[in-house]
Amino acid sequence: MRIALLGTGALGTLFGVRLARVAEVWMLGTWREALEAARHHGLRLITPQGEETAFVTVAEDPAEVPPCDAALILVKAYQTERAARWALQVLKPAGIALTLQNGLGPYETLQTVLGPERAWQGVTMMGATLEAPGRARLGGEGPIWLGAPSSSRAPLEPLLARLRQAGFAVEIREDLRGVIWGKLVANTAINPVTALFDVPNGALLERPTLGRLAGAVARETASVARAQGIRLPFEDPAAFVAEVCRRTAANSSSMRQDLQRGRPTEIDALNGAVAAIGRERGIPVPLNEALWRAVKALERKRVRAPVSPPPKVRAGEIVPG
Repeated sequence: MRIALLGTGALGTLFGVRLARVAEVWMLGTWREALEAARHHGLRLITPQGEETAFVTVAEDPAEVPPCDAALILVKAYQTERAARWALQVLKPAGIALTLQNGLGPYETLQTVLGPERAWQGVTMMGATLEAPGRARLGGEGPIWLGAPSSSRAPLEPLLARLRQAGFAVEIREDLRGVIWGKLVANTAINPVTALFDVPNGALLERPTLGRLAGAVARETASVARAQGIRLPFEDPAAFVAEVCRRTAANSSSMRQDLQRGRPTEIDALNGAVAAIGRERGIPVPLNEALWRAVKALERKRVRAPVSPPPKVRAGEIVPG
């Protein structure tokens, strides 16, 4: 099976190392340093058991990639449209694309470009910190949930088998809304707080003020989910976020890493999207709104990217985290 990885960051490195054991893997992206590191030294993943290395084939141009059976979309939310068009170029006519991205919106984009029959959504709680181009440190194990009605699951089965052979814990659910928004609760609470205060996830447990802020954001995001009739996989949002921080204490959130590297963040698809839905439904979301604005201000300073309004996400719209 030939699999294209669209994304050269921490998760792209993690999935590349593990999938290279069981499939022919091509890594496609625009970050030249990561591609060169993978080409010359292999992708490297640091785990509690030591460092794993795997060689994959890399490309900057989708025209260089032979037809693939599947594509994993692992880019930032704001890069989804380009990645989806690249997936359209590299996939076989019956090939499928699976998004494991954060935030609200990527799945709709994938459906628009590829068609609903070839676009699949997933959620993963796995974390990784990028230590250098092509080298990541595993930040926490966790399941991968895939949304796949039993009546139409056949196209997904070959990729599902490879993910499991590679050591991933994969669960299939008919309805992903709960886990999508469950992860969104964690992302909206942890990512902007760790990014703004430049701390690892575990600091939210060690510094009570930051922990209380993250817990309040978690409850606010959960209120937006519940107003849409979404049943979350936990009763206490703040306790869930605290548990995520315990499991990933040493991890540096992707948003913190982005700001450290002077790159745009996914804040629009996280707190910005939650704030947009809250405003539309008349649900108070002052913390999501404030964090969105604070991170955008820091982006303007570090990335010189213009502040954009929160994305137009319709109330009730369900997309992958």
